[in-house]
Amino acid sequence: MLKREMKKVKRFERKRRIRAKIIGTATVPRLAIFRSLRNISVQAIDDKAGKTLAQANLAELGKKAKNTVVGAALVGTTIAERLVKLKVEKVVFDRAGYTYHGKVKALAEAVRQSGLLS
Repeated sequence: MLKREMKKVKRFERKRRIRAKIIGTATVPRLAIFRSLRNISVQAIDDKAGKTLAQANLAELGKKAKNTVVGAALVGTTIAERLVKLKVEKVVFDRAGYTYHGKVKALAEAVRQSGLLS
């Protein structure tokens, strides 16, 4: 197996272990993150009902946001604003196997600074 394939397999194993431990509800949704080389997106998911409550991504912010730590923070602020409108006060953060560093960390801290507890 190639090194890049092993890296992907290991991330999916970490993701599976994380998802076995956390569950989102309507009052405390799971904040699932996805990042790629071009985009970063986040969803607030109610696992009990199987519905996405809110979502935000870098593409909808337009040309002002780039795929950097600053852009990830803008996505975090956007999702937090949408969840506050839905009267959500607390979320469970799902990093999906990604390292809690860089863009993932910036997004999580922006959500916390916007008033949501995690």
